[in-house]
Amino acid sequence: MYLSDWIVESDIESMQRAMEKGEVCSVDLVEAYLQRIHKFDPLLHSVLEMNPDAAQIARFLDEERKEKGKRGLLHGIPILLKDNIDTKDAMHTSAGSLALAGTVAREDSAVAARLREAGAVLLGKTNMTEWANYMSGSMWAGYSARGGLTLNPYGPGELFVGGSSSGSAVAVAANFAAAAVGTETSGSIISPSSQNNLVGIKPTIGLVSRTGIIPITRSQDTAGPIARTVADAAALLGALVGTDPKDEATLLATNRMKQDYTAYLDKSFLKRSRIGIPRYYYRNLDEARLSIVEQAISALRDHGATIVDPVSLSCEQTKWEWNVLRYEFKKYVNDYLGSLSEDAPVHSLAEVIDFNNKYAEAALKYGQNLLIWAEQTSGTLTEEEYFASLKLNESARRGIDQALEQHELDALLFLGNEGGADLAARAGYPSITVPGGYITKGPQGITFVGTAFSEPTLIKLAYGFEQLTKHRYAPRFKAR
Repeated sequence: MYLSDWIVESDIESMQRAMEKGEVCSVDLVEAYLQRIHKFDPLLHSVLEMNPDAAQIARFLDEERKEKGKRGLLHGIPILLKDNIDTKDAMHTSAGSLALAGTVAREDSAVAARLREAGAVLLGKTNMTEWANYMSGSMWAGYSARGGLTLNPYGPGELFVGGSSSGSAVAVAANFAAAAVGTETSGSIISPSSQNNLVGIKPTIGLVSRTGIIPITRSQDTAGPIARTVADAAALLGALVGTDPKDEATLLATNRMKQDYTAYLDKSFLKRSRIGIPRYYYRNLDEARLSIVEQAISALRDHGATIVDPVSLSCEQTKWEWNVLRYEFKKYVNDYLGSLSEDAPVHSLAEVIDFNNKYAEAALKYGQNLLIWAEQTSGTLTEEEYFASLKLNESARRGIDQALEQHELDALLFLGNEGGADLAARAGYPSITVPGGYITKGPQGITFVGTAFSEPTLIKLAYGFEQLTKHRYAPRFKAR
């Protein structure tokens, strides 16, 4: 077995089979991925740093497998984490900011802890749009002052990379890890997954703990899986899900959590499914992107799905704004920064702004108008404008639920990040994107949106569509 070739597009199930047979071990997987990162990532800028302990961790897990058997689906599997997810190890957590470039977390995030418990090898941290794209209105997706600009492997420097989990998506698309964890406030998992020919799952708020993740907002933030296949994304989701006393949303969701989301890889479900087509959200699509949607609809219909076309949502004409993010950002980022060790260079949003001004040449390529805008709030979440914005977002939940109930739908279908991702994010509802085709503008995802905790249904739909169409293929790019 030529591992350098075999590792490309290899899925988690194949890796587990090979390790069980003794054909490869976790150390081999780590070394193969590190070799690919060293060879190819100088072009793409997707990985900020590697975990210097990754090989040692893999060696321990290999020994454990021999002595006790595997822990589960992720035992010995190399996983990358977005750079806003705390890990208590030699790696840093910075959200791409120079102000936090040397900061080491005091403890694991809940996400990192659960991955370690599942036996995953935390391979490294990925680049991201700085401060999860809540720093500057003109910042390019995938750019951070710490890591530079992440490029789309399907057309480096030419195609949109998507944000803000850009590094996580590019690294998985380029086969630098088995899968990765991204985070989303509004489209930051769905967008880069769609643009990089991947599967991304944005879970219902409360399914995955946010403790130890550099925040934008508690109302919309969540971590979620980015993978090359629906099966791999489902396997990773199962490891991430769980209650956390420090995140009250997870306690409210306890009874809605599943232990194994791979149980919903049921391609036959398409024949029993009802899918709504929200035409209003297609109105700005050009001919090429609309053709991707129409081809997906035809494929689903031909395979037995009931297509309800068109479907209207009561929130279609809503004039959305971003005040939930503005007001919650200062409150929750101050809470996070205030918990850092005394030797951290910044402990508040105001200090971040001052740091960036002090080192403006390196830190402020695109400015920091959004940071300044958020700093102008009280940070106490008492403003009437904030409450009004929260109430406005409730219309997203009503719009989705009313459409699903009225037409007895399993999900709504959108193109990539176009409309549906933000709608689901405002509602706190789940969405999943799966490769849908390729045009001159790059890969395009088909995104399914459902009601709260409908991940099992969305996984069935995405898996059925994936197995029916098989649009995923590896990018072809050269080492720099």
